[in-house]
Amino acid sequence: MHDEAVRNAFLAQARACDSLGSPFTARLCRAVATRLDRQTEVGERILSWPGDVGPSGDSVPLRLAGALHALVIEDKIAPLVDIAPENEDALWQACTDALRFHAAFILERLKSPPQTNEVRRSAVLLPGFLTLAELTGKPLVLSEVGASAGLNLQFDRYQYRLGDLAWGEQSEVFMSPEWRGNAPPNTPIEIIERAGCDLNPLDPSSTEDRLRLISYVWADQTDRLERTAASLRIAVEKGLHVEKADAIDWLKRRLATQHPGAAHVVYHSIAWQYLPDALKQTGETLIAEAGAHATPDAPLARLQMEADATPGGAAITLQIWPTGEKQEIGRADFHGRWVEWRGWKNRA
Repeated sequence: MHDEAVRNAFLAQARACDSLGSPFTARLCRAVATRLDRQTEVGERILSWPGDVGPSGDSVPLRLAGALHALVIEDKIAPLVDIAPENEDALWQACTDALRFHAAFILERLKSPPQTNEVRRSAVLLPGFLTLAELTGKPLVLSEVGASAGLNLQFDRYQYRLGDLAWGEQSEVFMSPEWRGNAPPNTPIEIIERAGCDLNPLDPSSTEDRLRLISYVWADQTDRLERTAASLRIAVEKGLHVEKADAIDWLKRRLATQHPGAAHVVYHSIAWQYLPDALKQTGETLIAEAGAHATPDAPLARLQMEADATPGGAAITLQIWPTGEKQEIGRADFHGRWVEWRGWKNRA
């Protein structure tokens, strides 16, 4: 029965990869689902996995896909993505060889969850920052929860086309998601402070951490690979650093200080949902209490891109204190491929 649960988890991940534009990763997951056996130490480990194998649990399919991609990046195995789709036997033989001859590396990588830092989410978050800057007329103080390597902490260092709006200086990273709706406000943004936290932050200047981050980008999504690599180069150049900290403890510290003359924005993208329910509630209370002490001269905001009960993408929500008004200002694809923009109602 457990073998069946594991195989179903790989099939579920395959369907998700198909919907998110990675036919190769979907093919890889389907191959594992149908052919993995207990003849290798890796196969035995995966088929005996003690917890929830699937995307809402331990994400074992993506742990394995990332480990295999890392071996390709380090030239330990030939690129699996180059194997023709019709040659399933060759793909599985290459996978079997990797499982057998690189078992120690793969088993080590299976111990920890995937770590990603989807840069294209900056194109989802930017309209929220633009709206906040327009509504408050103030420079921003940034606090990102679950920041990973911090690539979305430097959203202002990228160049964008959001519908009819061109925004940002010339940059090695350019993003132009499919845009639905009116253009967001065209407002200058000044950032006077930026900080982020993560339980296991990745250091852009670390070769090992860069490998880890890039290996979890799906191997057939060349644009994502190039964008991530370029964003990491910018992060290294700017000395970007994410603090290793528990989200709630870090928020307590960040929210303890007001910033007169600036708007402090707490934000997160596909991160809050992974906190245990008790910690989420504590975090909600912390932010609301800080909001109760916000003033027109030192407003507080919370910008979120998180999954909700509505199928088909994530909700983009913005809440601003001292009024505490909260609105869903749009929806977006989880990887930022499209944005459905609604904007702030009754915008001044």
